[in-house]
Parts: sequence; C-alpha cells; structure tokens
Amino acid sequence: MYRPRFKGTHYEMGQKFGNIVKKDSTKFPINLDHFQLDHGVKSGKLLEKHFPEAFEEIRGIVDVLNINMQNFVAWMMCMGCCLYNLEVRGCTAFSFVEEEIIIYGRNNDLPPFLKYISKSILYKPNTGNSFLLNTSSFINGEEGINSFGLVASMTFVLPNMNEIKPGFNSVFLVRYILEKCKNVDEGIQALYTLPIASSCNILLIDLSGKMVIVECNPFKVNVREPEENGKKRKFIITVNHFTSDKMKKYDASSGNGEYYSKERYKTAHEALMRKDDTNKIKFSQNILDGSFGFMCQYGKLMNFDTIWSTVFDLRSGDVYRTEGNPGKVTYRKDDRFIKHIKTSA
Repeated sequence: MYRPRFKGTHYEMGQKFGNIVKKDSTKFPINLDHFQLDHGVKSGKLLEKHFPEAFEEIRGIVDVLNINMQNFVAWMMCMGCCLYNLEVRGCTAFSFVEEEIIIYGRNNDLPPFLKYISKSILYKPNTGNSFLLNTSSFINGEEGINSFGLVASMTFVLPNMNEIKPGFNSVFLVRYILEKCKNVDEGIQALYTLPIASSCNILLIDLSGKMVIVECNPFKVNVREPEENGKKRKFIITVNHFTSDKMKKYDASSGNGEYYSKERYKTAHEALMRKDDTNKIKFSQNILDGSFGFMCQYGKLMNFDTIWSTVFDLRSGDVYRTEGNPGKVTYRKDDRFIKHIKTSA
C-alpha cells in the first residue's frame, strides 16, 4: 500500500501524484462505452462546478502524464456506478459509541489486483481540511478521517441502470465531505445538496459521537439512525444493500446485496449487540477478521478479497490497518494521522 503525503495547492498536489504514477508506469483501463463516456463527461462538469479543487488536482495529474483530460475525468466519474467489471465492491463498515469511546471499522473488499495500487494518503491542502484518505483509486476514496475528527466512508449498492444520473459517485462524495465538512450535520447537508450519481451508502461519525448512514440515490436521500444494544452501546452498520424499506426499490440487488452482504451485516449486528468487555480496538478487529462469523472469508475461486481493513479510535486519533485480509494479516498502528494532522487541527 502506497503512503504518499500531499500538500500545497490542489494543482501542485495533482502534479506530485502524477509524477508518482509516471515513475511507477501505471496504466489506466480507460475504455468507456457511449453511455459511460456521456455520463462521465456530464458528471465531470458537475465536479468542476461543485468541487473545483478536485478538478484542478485531476488537471495536475493529466498535465504530468500528458493524457486526455476529458477521458480521464469521465473514467473517474464512472467509478462505483458504471464500471461494473472493475468497481463492484463488497465492503463492510460500522461505528459505535460506548461510554467515552468512539470507534469506526471497515473491511474494503475488492478484486485482489487492486491491493497493489491502493494508497493511504495524507492530504494537507492550502485550502480546506487536512485528512487521511484510504483509496484503491486516485483523488477520490473509500474512507477517511479529517482534522476535525469526522469520518466518512462509502459502501457500494448495485444501482438500477435507468437510475444512474450525472453527478458525484460515492468515492467523490467521501472526498468532498472529508475536505469540506467539520461534523456529521455538515456531511448530511452536503449529501442533500450535491448531485448524486448512483445508489450508495455513506457512513458519517464525528467526535460528538453522532453517527448516521445516509442511504443515497439520485432521486432520494434517507438518513438512517443508530441502534442501541441496551448495554450503553450505540452502533450503526452499512454493507452492500439498502436496509431501509423506503430505499429498497433503488437497490438492483433486490435487497440481497453483493458478496454475502446480508451475512456480513448479520455478523456485525450480532457482535455489536452482545456485551463484550474486551479492549474495544481488539473487539472491532475481531468483528472484521471473521471471529464472530462470516466477514472476510472469501474463497480463492471468487477472485475477491478484503484488500485492507481499518479501525479508527476517534478520541485518540489512533489508526490501525491491515494491508490485506485481516484474517491473515496483523493490524499495525499508523501514526501519520496523529503526527501530521490531528496535532495541527
């Protein structure tokens, strides 16, 4: 997993990103059909309007690589909604508050080849919040935590093809919230304001302990509140389907989700409902590594795996991550957020 650190103007950060990509001779599978190109171009214009900083960062990348700006932007805006062969995700994310402890955890499940291009990026832009972004892509990302202690995380929901509209895909929604918002309420407001391209779940949790899952679709946004286990723990979970009845018609998987979504939800839910007196970081890691039931135990023939797993302690700023399946790889502490972002907030 690459661990770059970017600071400066967005264009300068894009140039640095471009030089890293150029040095590694990374190739981009930009082969869009007519629908994807049309969707991507229109969505790119909305990105430039609502998030010009990210658009300038992309410009910095393409200027270094000397590739077509329109095609590259279009490809990025199709991620998570139009590139089914590359972008189907099977992720699990949860958060919980117990007494003074606020925890977030995630398994990022993808085709294994994406493990080798994944990145954990420290962003310190001249304008906007500083943040840690974990991503299997570029500029956008699946999860992160910013200098105000706000966590944003996405999970894929299979969209109905006739409901995909020009707008922000889930991974750009995460990036926007991390850079622009300070708390859950601001994140919710952003999701009501921004044009949304496709079905997805966005988990938000902040240092006040407030947490929600925002179930998103171009036609409707629903805010799902946390549950309680009756033992001083509030929690919330998201996987790869909509769990609210009012959003199920926007889920093309008919509520079954992708890659054992219901089984993963059940495992996390049963674990978080139980009383557990172990260290909360270890408890969270045990949920993600499959100690309580099916979570990351994908068979080799599926060509699908957990390519990284993370646990954040929001109060302390501690970040723990495996760079691989947590059932096989040990969690290691990543001090970069504390050293370079949290202490300067």
